[in-house]
Amino acid sequence: MTEPLTQSIQDYLKHIYELTERSQPASTTDLAARLNVAPASVTGMLQKLAAAKPPLVIYKKHQGVTLTKAGLRAALEVIRHHRLLETYLVNALGYTWDEVHEEACRLEHVISEEFEARIATALGHPNRDPHGELIPSADLTMPADQSTPLSSLRPGQSATILRVDAQDPNLLRHLDDLGLTPGIEIEVSAYSEFDHNLTVRVRRKSHVLGLNTTTKIFVEVDK
Repeated sequence: MTEPLTQSIQDYLKHIYELTERSQPASTTDLAARLNVAPASVTGMLQKLAAAKPPLVIYKKHQGVTLTKAGLRAALEVIRHHRLLETYLVNALGYTWDEVHEEACRLEHVISEEFEARIATALGHPNRDPHGELIPSADLTMPADQSTPLSSLRPGQSATILRVDAQDPNLLRHLDDLGLTPGIEIEVSAYSEFDHNLTVRVRRKSHVLGLNTTTKIFVEVDK
């Protein structure tokens, strides 16, 4: 699009990226739920983005939506802003990891590229944010994610937590209380086939975790 992208458009592109990370098109239903808008409004916006010059999305009715190359770059730029801001808020201003998401959402749309570059330099050009999420590079390339969901581990396996895919501050505070944060080593000691609960040991303490938690924690499994 020749004119600057609006906050609404940036939000759409960011959420489409997140929903299509595993190469599956995003549905209008999923986007409507994420953005808290009516499905008809989503359809209208997707048609607008598909008709933009250059097109930002590829949208096919009943088949979902994916990002074009231009849409992907725009999405990664917003995500880079967001994750650098979260990192800056924690490292420089003393925020906790459960406090930064909403603040970063407000700021990600308004900072300049100069401000982004200065934050990155001040932080030492980090490649992960406080939740362990990868930060797109300055040339808007997303590093490869080699993490594995904790839910796939079984007794006897050990791993290091790489990232937590969670925006719910209550869940983040809960994980912080349990010591389940990026960089921490854990060991799986038990698995329940009935309810898929995992028992993990961390810092000599055991915790039973349900699927709602283990699917949001991603780890690097020890060899």
